[in-house]
Amino acid sequence: MNIHESAEDYLERILMIRQRKGVVYSIDIVHELNFSKPSVSVAMKRLRENGYIQMDADGAITLLPPGEEIAQRIYARHQLLSEFLTQLGVSPETAAADACKIEHDISEESYKRIKEVTLQKRTGLG
Repeated sequence: MNIHESAEDYLERILMIRQRKGVVYSIDIVHELNFSKPSVSVAMKRLRENGYIQMDADGAITLLPPGEEIAQRIYARHQLLSEFLTQLGVSPETAAADACKIEHDISEESYKRIKEVTLQKRTGLG
């Protein structure tokens, strides 16, 4: 599945807001990402047209299965990479910011190895 990094960021953010608030509106994304309302509106239209989200009559955003899968994958990468970087001694704030930059571009091979090492450290086996 080929999707642009910005779309992945939007889907991940929708998931994160949903986990915190239960329901997601475009204005929540505007506030969280500090993007303009028109920019978010255009992005939501594209995500809707591509079958990643749906919006109800009140404007509540729901992830459709393809969007949910991408959001979960990117968010899991973000969390694991943040954990890995903090294990290296990076501050949580910097680790989270760096994870955002890395999560989209890291190879599957490197990600799997980082995951193995992180899980070993987490369980005390490494």
